[in-house]
Order: sequence, then structure tokens, then C-alpha cells
Amino acid sequence: MTILDSAVVDTPAGPLSVLAAPDGAVRAAGFTAEPAALVPLMHPSLRGELRERGDLGPVNTAVRAYLDGDLTAIDAVPVEQHTGGLFLAHAWRVLRDVKPGEPVTYTGFAELAGRPAAVRAAAAACARNAVALFVPCHRVLRTDGTLGGYRWGLGVKEWLLGHEGRRTAG
Repeated sequence: MTILDSAVVDTPAGPLSVLAAPDGAVRAAGFTAEPAALVPLMHPSLRGELRERGDLGPVNTAVRAYLDGDLTAIDAVPVEQHTGGLFLAHAWRVLRDVKPGEPVTYTGFAELAGRPAAVRAAAAACARNAVALFVPCHRVLRTDGTLGGYRWGLGVKEWLLGHEGRRTAG
């Protein structure tokens, strides 16, 4: 069975739990103090036995740098998600290209993903994202520019967008 290293990083938005594979790729992340709560969000093929670590090396370094103002520090952290669907995998890659401080609407996200009519599929990609922060679904807003939903709470989403210097949605 695969061993997944887990760590909890304190952030101003609350505790961020991270699960990483032996190669360092983040397989799940979310604003919870309980790393085990992330396991059901992952595809079964990516799950494993959790091993608590105080620090995940480059992952923790990137999160600390992000919190200290280097908003692109998390971009280089490798992630691994699995869906079985090509659109979701593509949408998550596209989402990693949405710049801090430049949120997009669900409609804009669908356009960036190359399927302008697939607004619901774009919203589903955000909802099924198991790697919060590193695949920044918090940067996607409703068409009217309001926050919309966020698995980890609107307060967390609002803090992240404020930290990133949110401008209007595009």
C-alpha cells in the first residue's frame, strides 16, 4: 500500500492539511485540521496509508512563501489528481494558469478550458478539485462577480482572494 505523508500548516485562513505522495506530489489539500478528512476527496487509486509529518519540505516551503507574499510559489508544487475524464484533468491544468489577483468567472474558466458552453462542467471541475490552494479553484467566481461556493467555506475563499489582491473577475 502507498504511504501518503501528511502535514498541517497553520495559515491565517485556518489550518491547511496536505497529503503528498512519496515523490512529493500533492494528492489532496484542504482547509481542515484533520488530514484524514481529505482521503474521501481523492480518487481511490491515489489513496494510501497516512503518515504524519511535521513538514513536507518543498511543499511547506512553497506554502510559507505564498503566505509571505510570493503568490506564485505554489505554482511549482507538483499535484496528482485522477478522474477518468479528460475534461476534468484538462480543466485542472488550466486552473493552475489563473493568476493570483485575476480571478475568472465560471464562464471565463469554461472559455479558458476551450469549452465555452461547458459552464457546468467547469463548475464541476472546481467542486471535484481535491487539491485546494495548489489547484486554485478559489480564483473562480460567479458570473456576477460574487464569491459563489467553496468547499472550505466562503471566509477562507474571501481571505485567499484578499491575500492575492483580488481584482474584478474576467
